Amino acid sequence: MTQVIVLNGGSSSGKGGIARCLQAVLPDPWLAFSVDTMVDALPASLRGADAGIDFTPDGQVNVGPEFKALDEGWAAGIAAMAHAGARVVVDDVFLGGTHSQQRWQRALAGLGVLWVGVRCEAAVAAGREVARGDRTVGMAASQAEVVHQGVRYDLEVDTTHAESMECARAIAARLA
Repeated sequence: MTQVIVLNGGSSSGKGGIARCLQAVLPDPWLAFSVDTMVDALPASLRGADAGIDFTPDGQVNVGPEFKALDEGWAAGIAAMAHAGARVVVDDVFLGGTHSQQRWQRALAGLGVLWVGVRCEAAVAAGREVARGDRTVGMAASQAEVVHQGVRYDLEVDTTHAESMECARAIAARLA
């Protein structure tokens, strides 16, 4: 039985929209958590800091030791909720590719996990990034492919031309 759905894709690839649509189409209640929520929960002292997380003007993301430690705790907390019986959708950006997936695999050990790659052409994601207005320009293009390097998925969806609901239905069908 799947208890956790992990959505991995670059910035502005559509993960958040898919997570919300999954909550609407899946028959049981699922909690949705985004790495953006974790970043927003960081103290101001860790934003733009070497020890925390820094978004460079060209869209690169650098993370330091304090961020990494808190990120480990965040993953362990999500795993604890799933172990306690909650169904969870995780929206993350595997900046470290396969190493990021391995971190989640360690945290989610013993749980049923569906690994979903959310792909989107860099140019389309970059257009969404500009339209959103809340992202560092360049992040979507720089992450579009690197987040998938070495990552193994059970299912991949592509939001370049597919709507979030269509992708969510494909994921839900995989769970059925």
